[in-house]
Amino acid sequence: MDRHGARGFLVGGNLLMALSISAMAFAPSYEWILLLAVLSGVGNSVIHPADYAILAGSIQKSRMGRAFAWHTLTGNLGFAVAPPVVAAMLLVMDWRAAVFVLGLLGLPVVAAILWQSRILSDQPKPKARDAGAPSGRQLLFSKPILLFFGFFLLSAMAGTATQAFLIPVLGLLWGVPLAIASMALTGYMAGATGGTLIGGWYVDRYKRHLAFVAVLSFFAAGCMLLVGAVPLGPVFTVVVPLLGGLALGASRTPRDVMLKDASPPGEVGKVFGFVSSGLPLGGAITPIPFGFLLDVGLPWLVLPVIAALILASLACAGWAQAEAEASRAAPRAVPAE
Repeated sequence: MDRHGARGFLVGGNLLMALSISAMAFAPSYEWILLLAVLSGVGNSVIHPADYAILAGSIQKSRMGRAFAWHTLTGNLGFAVAPPVVAAMLLVMDWRAAVFVLGLLGLPVVAAILWQSRILSDQPKPKARDAGAPSGRQLLFSKPILLFFGFFLLSAMAGTATQAFLIPVLGLLWGVPLAIASMALTGYMAGATGGTLIGGWYVDRYKRHLAFVAVLSFFAAGCMLLVGAVPLGPVFTVVVPLLGGLALGASRTPRDVMLKDASPPGEVGKVFGFVSSGLPLGGAITPIPFGFLLDVGLPWLVLPVIAALILASLACAGWAQAEAEASRAAPRAVPAE
């Protein structure tokens, strides 16, 4: 992608994902659905590295934070809207017709990308590889990038655990009614989504991104600890998770911009592709240990562990930033003439 350009990969990935989903409507067996799901996932896998590479090349630096923020916000809104839309579709059609229509929704996206290609620029590429510059493999396994991977992984674990276990934990700890606990989770999700715009506004105006992320992370961790430490009553049981989600959402845009700034010119695609894989990995491994805590009767430990994950992700971010700055400041070897 960094070598051949991101637009083609973005178009091809969206097209493969859309057509694979639509093809599920004609699948003769469950095994075919699994195969098409894998193909859809392959198409989806190129979206994040491609779109970040295009953002890096198409948006003015002074507006990069807001562009990243809107990118994240609209993605979150899509995830939020999908369940009720699918549920409504299933009221008037069967599942085969529903997945066929859902897949076809990707075609206007592909058409829009092609239509706007004239304003979608790939990331700037260096004129030539500097002497002593790391290879792609060396870059991805360098300390700053691995630490950013840890930052994304731990952040995803904290977010997934909150989404999956906040409702049962509130019920087990304090006997919070299901309706109130559901409102608390909705508040958290709304805050995490809307907070991205705050982060984007901050990034475009101020330079101390890590300090901003640190304050927000400590605040969010404190909110998680507070919810798990004392019964707060119906109002604050909803408000405190909302504030914690708002803080975490606001920290996401500075996180993405910090990673972009740490990526060498022309390497944004591979860096974001590698580091972003920590998000689904974190989401996949989280339910097992947290479910175990509930199974062994330790619901009181869930929210403190979430707080610890938030702070551990902050430690990774700080270390990654320090390593990236040291790397940029270190002189590179110059070949002898």
